[in-house]
Amino acid sequence: MSDDLTHHYSQILSILGEDTKRGGLVDTPKRAAKAMQFLTNGYQKNLSDVVNGAIFEADTDEMVVIQNIEYYSLCEHHILPFIGQCHIAYLPKGKVLGLSKFARIVDMYARRLQIQEGLTKQIADAVQEVTGAAGVGVIMEGKHMCMTMRGVQKQNSSMVTSVMLGAMRKSDATRNEFLRLIGK
Repeated sequence: MSDDLTHHYSQILSILGEDTKRGGLVDTPKRAAKAMQFLTNGYQKNLSDVVNGAIFEADTDEMVVIQNIEYYSLCEHHILPFIGQCHIAYLPKGKVLGLSKFARIVDMYARRLQIQEGLTKQIADAVQEVTGAAGVGVIMEGKHMCMTMRGVQKQNSSMVTSVMLGAMRKSDATRNEFLRLIGK
């Protein structure tokens, strides 16, 4: 795949009017191909491998919050970056997930072409699936380069999306506790 991507990046640069033989661009198609493979490596991952059995018995049913998980993704409409932070809360029912696995779940889905709304839902559904929690909440904040560096060019704009499942959706008090704990 890398050779194909390299070839296509070389063609794109030529179509844009660049000389792919000039010093600064000689290795650019190869570097761009490698970068794109890295930025979309979520396609090569699955939830089971990412979690890797890190689900532990725990005698707690109180809210667990993991906040400020940085993410980087590419929008499926323009293939431009959107970046931000993800906040996750869940209400365990006898099982907790290893802390680093939340960041790995976020990265797995973020490293695919998509929109923030879909990314938020994928993360919430994944946390629900692996933990069997009584409730899951995910809030994502993002700055989208397709809005800040092209189009309407609004530099300070950002997007917030949320998905609430189970008790996080049904109970205002539970949802408000999550919002309070992440300072929103």
